[in-house]
Order: sequence, then structure tokens, then C-alpha cells
Amino acid sequence: MRTVFILLGLALTLTLTAQVELQEATLLGNWDDPNLVGSSAYDNTYNEVWGLALGGREYAVIGSTAGTHFLDVTFPNDIRQMAFVAGGTSGPSIIHRDYHHYGCYLYAVADEGVNSTLQIIDISTLPDSVTVVYDSGETLQQSHNIFIDSLQAKLYCLAAFGGEAGGSALRIYDISEPTTPVYLAEYSNFGGLSASHVHDAYIHNGLAYLNCGYNGFAMVDFTDPMAPQTLGIMQDYSFSGYNHSGWPSNDGNYYYLGDENHGYPIKVIDVSDPTDMLDIAVLAAPNADLSQTIPHNQIVACNYLYVSYYYDGLMVYDISDPASPVPAYFYDTSDWVFDNNYRGAWGVYPFLPSGNILVSDMQRGLFVLRGPETECYQQAESVINCGIINNTETPTWVNEIGIFPQPASSALHLRLPQNATTTEAQLRLLNLSGQVMHTFNTTSLNAGSTSLDLPNLPNGMYLLDIQAKEWQMTQKVIVQH
Repeated sequence: MRTVFILLGLALTLTLTAQVELQEATLLGNWDDPNLVGSSAYDNTYNEVWGLALGGREYAVIGSTAGTHFLDVTFPNDIRQMAFVAGGTSGPSIIHRDYHHYGCYLYAVADEGVNSTLQIIDISTLPDSVTVVYDSGETLQQSHNIFIDSLQAKLYCLAAFGGEAGGSALRIYDISEPTTPVYLAEYSNFGGLSASHVHDAYIHNGLAYLNCGYNGFAMVDFTDPMAPQTLGIMQDYSFSGYNHSGWPSNDGNYYYLGDENHGYPIKVIDVSDPTDMLDIAVLAAPNADLSQTIPHNQIVACNYLYVSYYYDGLMVYDISDPASPVPAYFYDTSDWVFDNNYRGAWGVYPFLPSGNILVSDMQRGLFVLRGPETECYQQAESVINCGIINNTETPTWVNEIGIFPQPASSALHLRLPQNATTTEAQLRLLNLSGQVMHTFNTTSLNAGSTSLDLPNLPNGMYLLDIQAKEWQMTQKVIVQH
């Protein structure tokens, strides 16, 4: 077993208060192509990792200096490359690629290369093949990261370049027609926080958490992307450096914030009141020598926070108490000796139905690890149904549905307008990670008011998902007892 030290308090000098025995995750498989070259900047052959589940099979998507690799990881001891898409630019100049999917399309970008493009790849024919259905630099040439708000059908491009807009801190596209992205707007000022660029973001149903590098952190409501509302900003916090990335807790009350600086721990930020965000704790370092610790990417799935640390590999924290993460599992993907650089684990993806964890290592490729639990992954929204996107016209009265009270305690009421037609619908409450928290009995929605009894849930923000035969909608619900 390996020893880590719990770091408590927010003083500049950390106090080592306890030792925790960690469980080493089980390696199920590794994939690496020795014929690929490393980047000239960091000698990293590989970068971001993403996961797909369709047709009863599981796939890893990993970026390299050459392009995008689609790997069948259904049987991790026999990983096979099923498809490959070359990047617009390839070779040692490429450091960073990024991916997100919307329905049966994977969106791919690179952060370097004069010939780089936005690529949209049809993945519906896996495992046989994939098809590039959009490959253009006309409106977007480069982007450091992307994030897709699938509930709003919006593609957010972060630190973007190309097209008439030139360079953008943050740029938004409408992808209601998935293969025809439409530029909407760009922003660089969020309630007084002026960002030279937005490095990364998490956006769900219009609520955005923006990591703005050395300019700080912002929470913004993009429900109307043409008139966003800044909810709060934070520029002064413990161990503030290059505000790199993060992920909210399932209840939306906390945010796990990583600054990409040597020796800077991940912070737990109380964001329950965006106008008064507070840093309340720091996470245990994966290495006894804090100066060697560099967090890169963070993702929350169920009751765990997954973090890829460059030199130290994967660390999984138990967040059953979201304000006090506890180290639970680890796996070193790299044996690099710390050299004040950037090497080792880059990305992590924990949403596959099997519960297996995907980790990309900059020099050693893809690692498939056994995850800590499987129950909640069966409901992961990352499982792709190629019938999810359709062109059925939503009745205009659907947009007039009201949900009250806000906040709610024991009951929730839906008010439909008088012109609404009677509709059988399935209603679910989801947390902000897409996990189903409660499924209501099939409900007949009629003009007027419909009442729903709420289960006993922790205080926080949830999503009411309404699935009817001809339409679907999702609205935010705040639970406060």
C-alpha cells in the first residue's frame, strides 16, 4: 500500500495530520502505439481521453499527435483499434486535442496547427467504421478545450481561434443540427472578471463553471446564450494560481477546483451561494512531497471524484461527504521521475456502464482500470442511443410549463398552459452529473396543475427531466428543506 497525507486547513503552510492507506486500482489493460511520435514541447504522444458506449460495446477515444484513435475496450485485456481519424495537423507540433460527444457524433478539436479544424465524426457505425461528416476551419480552427451542454444543444469552445471572430476567450455554437454548427456569440468578460481566455469549463443546462487561468473563476448562467448572467466570480482564494479545471459535486453545492501549478492542491469551493463563494478545504496530495504534485483534470461520477495527476497518476476520492473528500483508490500510470515539467496522466473518463475507468498517459497511452463501484454507471447518460436526436417539432406550449415552488421541499407542482394537450410522460429527477435520483410513476400531464411528491433528497440543485412521446424538456429544481 501507498501512504498519502491528509492536508487540512487553508494556510500557506500545510500541516500533515494523518496517514491514510489507499487501495491500488486493478489494471485491466493498456494500449500504446510505439510508431507514434511525441510532441516537440513535452514529448507527449497522447493527450485527452473520452469514452463511448453504444451497441452493447464500450470504446475509448484517445488523442495523439497523429489524430483520434477509437479503441474497443469491451474486453480490456484485448484492446483493439477499430478506427482512426487523422487530424488536420499532425506530428510533433500537436500537444493537445479534446473531445465531447452529442448523440451519435463526436466533436474533435486541436489546440495547435495552422491546418487544424473542427471535426464532427459520425460514430453510429462503430465497431465497423466512423465517418467524418464535418471537417472545416472556416469558423473554428483551434480550441484548447470544448464542452457540450447536451440539454441546451450548445458547443462551448474555450480559448478558441479561427473564423471571422479571430481569437475568443469563450465561443458558443448552436448544434441543434449536429453536423451544422452555427456560431452564436463570444465572451471574455464575466461580471467584472476580464478573461484573456477560458481554459476549461463545466456546463450543464446553461449553468457554467468557468476556469479562466490566471484571471480566476466565474459562474455564469448561459440559459440565454445571447444574454448571459454572471452569478459570481472568485479571484482571491487559497493557493490561487493558474485556474485550470474542475467539476461540481452532485448536489451543486461544491466545486473541486484545480490550479495547474506545481505544489498547488485541489481546493473544495463552497458555491452554494455564487455571490459569496468560499474555499473550505484542500484535498489530500497523492505524494508526500507536495512540491511534486500537479493536478490536471477532475471528474465527478456518483460518490467519487476522479483526478488525473501528471506524475502521480490516477487518484480517486470518496465524496460521500462532498465537503470532505477522502482518498480511496490510486494507480500510477507513469514511472517518470519528477523533473519540474509536465508528464504522466493527462485525462480520466469514469462514465462507462461497466464502471471501468479510462486514463490517458502522455507517454504510455491508454490505461483501463477497474472502478470502485458499478451500480450507478448503469444510468449514465454517456450511453448513446442513436435515436436520441430527432427533428420532431416540440409544441410551443411546452416552453410555457412552469415549475414551482422554487425552492421546493416536499412537493413540486407543474403548471401547464390552457392550450396544452393531454400527454403521458415519464418524469425523473437527476443530479447535476446526470445520475437518476428518483423516477416518478408515469404521469398524465394536463392543462392546469400537476403535483409530484418529492423523495427525501439532500438540499441542492437538481434537474427535472420530462420525457414525452413527442417532446422532451429539462428544468432546474432547487430542493431546500
